[in-house]
Amino acid sequence: MHLRKLNIKCYGNVIVNVDCGKVWFFRMDKKRNSFSSSIGFVLAAAGSAVGLGNIWRFPYLAAKDGGGFFLLIYIILAITFGYTLLITEVSVGRKTKQSSLTAYGKLSKKSGWLGAFSSAVPFMILPYYCIIGGWVLKYCITFMIGNGESAAEDTYFTNFITGKFEPIIYDAIFLLLTCIVVYRGINKGIESLSKILMPVLLVLVIGIAIFSLTLKGNETQGGRTGMEGFLVYVVPDISDMSFRDMFVVVMDAMGQLFYSISVAMGIMVTYGSYFKDEDNLVKSVNQIEIFDTIVAFLAGVMIIPAVYVYMGKEGMTAGPGLMFVVIPKIFAEMGVFGKISGILFFVMVLFAALTSSVSVLEAIVSGMIDKTGMERKRATLLEGGIALVLGIIICLGYNLLYFEIKLPNGVTAQILDIVDYISNNILMPVVAVGTCILIGWIVKPKTVIDEATKNGERFGRKLLYVAMIKVIAPVLLFILFLGSIGIIR
Repeated sequence: MHLRKLNIKCYGNVIVNVDCGKVWFFRMDKKRNSFSSSIGFVLAAAGSAVGLGNIWRFPYLAAKDGGGFFLLIYIILAITFGYTLLITEVSVGRKTKQSSLTAYGKLSKKSGWLGAFSSAVPFMILPYYCIIGGWVLKYCITFMIGNGESAAEDTYFTNFITGKFEPIIYDAIFLLLTCIVVYRGINKGIESLSKILMPVLLVLVIGIAIFSLTLKGNETQGGRTGMEGFLVYVVPDISDMSFRDMFVVVMDAMGQLFYSISVAMGIMVTYGSYFKDEDNLVKSVNQIEIFDTIVAFLAGVMIIPAVYVYMGKEGMTAGPGLMFVVIPKIFAEMGVFGKISGILFFVMVLFAALTSSVSVLEAIVSGMIDKTGMERKRATLLEGGIALVLGIIICLGYNLLYFEIKLPNGVTAQILDIVDYISNNILMPVVAVGTCILIGWIVKPKTVIDEATKNGERFGRKLLYVAMIKVIAPVLLFILFLGSIGIIR
């Protein structure tokens, strides 16, 4: 048979060979994009992990939960629980070369539902994360144009988020920035952004942390110093803690770690699918773990000493309002230095928010590409449009669509809080427990261990990993889930 006599037609990725009334189909799969280097992967994955939760939630929980005691528990969980979930998801992604939407089904046909659940998480998170990113952008611009003192007023934040148009505009701008990065692809978009922003972010975090340690209040503020605040942060204080209080600290630390390292939301599986086979997976996961923990710790060094100097221990109980209400008041107290510090701080937070939102959108877009064969540009535009519509609805939840509802965990919630609760408190624990069962009992831990050591790497925490993935992690996650739905308090 001569090739020149064949009637060949091409339809996308399928070649149809028509000869003598017969048709043959040849599937030609496109080579999956990958990060150009392991450092590119580490910076992108760390950029996902280092987000808004590290900046405000970690310092708040550390201050609330006995300072150094919380730090100790967090570090222990990071090298056990966190490592287990992180290396599992990255390994699953690299092994299957698929995003989370289709990766779990590749490992086990009966586990395809995990892909759907894990993909639902970023789909729900993206709209409200971009809204909060828009809030950060608003404050960043406010400080840049010299209106930092206005941001320190008691009603500033509330007046802003309850506005009908301004929050939507900032949400749209932040979402647009996120879409531009993902639209450009893995190397030109995500990797390039991470290589620029992550080193800058780290320098800003270190610089602001050092400055925070040098602060000293006046006599009316009790003459408190940044170093005294630092000791409040790092020295364990369990003097007034009961066993139940200690249990709460463990759950808080696990919850923070759970969200901080970006597991159970499809991101690390997706990023793992872009990780080259010849690169050292174990080493890279360790680097992500270390980077994330260091930034989380430094976030506490940035915020807690400054809050302690100007507002004492009481100021550290502000929770989510810490970033948008308390911190601007502190910058207002600093005078000229406060104006400069405010700009640097919110630029740093903006970078952290952007790298995280990019990873959330990428998890969705990658799933659409793997499942439907859709082009990246089209998938990005489609999901961007959906996120914008949902974001507008959530923004209106603070004015035209305002209502209050009590959640099972005791929080009084609006639309944003409800979406956050469903994605973070219900879907993510379910996905994480399902992943542990899949790897621990169905396809076995050897699947992950073999993938992580395919180039002869040493899996240093092998026995610990097996114990964690099979028993300890799912038990802890189930307890966390019971706490999230209000059964355990």
